[in-house]
Amino acid sequence: MIIAPAKRTESVQEYYFSRKLKEMERMNSEREASGQDRIINLGIGAPDGMPPAAAIEALKESASMPGNHAYQSYTGIPQLRQAFADWYAKYYGVVLDPAREIQPLVGSKEGILLISLAFLDKGDRVLVPDPGYPTYSSATALTEAELVPYDLLMENGWQPDFDALERMDLSGVKIMWTNYPNMPTGAPATMELYERLVDFGRRHGILVCNDNPYSFILNDNPLSILSVPGAKECCVELNSLSKAHNMSGWRIGMAAADAGIISQILKVKSQMDSGMFKPLQLAAAAALAQGPEWFANLNAEYRRRRELAGRIFDIIGAEYDRNSSGMFLWGRISPGNGFLDAAAGDASFGEQVSDRILYNAGVFITPGFIFGKNGRDYIRISLCAKPEILELAAGKIGDMKKQHDAVSQMKG
Repeated sequence: MIIAPAKRTESVQEYYFSRKLKEMERMNSEREASGQDRIINLGIGAPDGMPPAAAIEALKESASMPGNHAYQSYTGIPQLRQAFADWYAKYYGVVLDPAREIQPLVGSKEGILLISLAFLDKGDRVLVPDPGYPTYSSATALTEAELVPYDLLMENGWQPDFDALERMDLSGVKIMWTNYPNMPTGAPATMELYERLVDFGRRHGILVCNDNPYSFILNDNPLSILSVPGAKECCVELNSLSKAHNMSGWRIGMAAADAGIISQILKVKSQMDSGMFKPLQLAAAAALAQGPEWFANLNAEYRRRRELAGRIFDIIGAEYDRNSSGMFLWGRISPGNGFLDAAAGDASFGEQVSDRILYNAGVFITPGFIFGKNGRDYIRISLCAKPEILELAAGKIGDMKKQHDAVSQMKG
């Protein structure tokens, strides 16, 4: 390069899934050349179902209309903001002012960086869950703020230990990231949890940022932190159509908060892009109008997939919650597990099992270490694979286990 990269980029690496996908593409080229099947990817949570038919029709119809291809408002069209407000009122019981308390986003992932840029200065401190979505940490690093991990542990139901939080040095902490139903663990949201988070944020002057894209997945009671009285004083919530409406590639999300918070997010966003393509916004409004039957059908399919993913964990010998929420199944690897690699050195249990299954069975399962130190002994299966793919993966892993057991018996 003719110039050096910005020093802030030294604090982050290429996203793990980006690196792993490139490795799998190289492996697939070799496997195809030798007549082997392509690798089954049970990693990233990209829904494989179709979006609501009404959304597709709205996109097609509006894309053919003159005048819909010009720049749009940075704040989104009124129809979309009203659709988000109606969605929150109907399913979460939260009243939002569509003109002042909602900001459409290019997916909620964009919102993580926008919030960080809007509210963090160099040296500010940020509470980030461990395990947690890696983007919370990378956005914090890119703004040159200080990352302050807080533990989520299985023995606490993967919820924050508020007593431990109160004992921490919270000086300079401006933001706390939280995410329920939790990714990667599948722990559900509860009103008690949200009430404690709001109380914590208000007492300590911390902006609680709740990332809420999984609230409809394998969950019959979607909750919003904004339903807690006083939450708008100290909370912002991110939401998305990616998971609940099978529209991850459309990149449509939103932030909801007090008008003052939204205005700061808009201040940054308006410097970085223009408004969303109008036909996308109209399609999103149509998707948000779906009734309960949409989510009932969606979850019937995910329940079937969760059971099949559980069978894979049963073969591996991983401990898991059969009633977890969200789009993933999270499994614990214990010492002595037969899929561990004695020659793996310091690699985490999750990484050992993930790599062994990838290289020997041709199935990729995400290792938990990428979500933090508390995920080192875990692996994660995405439910965004059709049932027949999950069954095929189970068969390949089962065959691998049989071969391993046969070799072990011969050595014994």
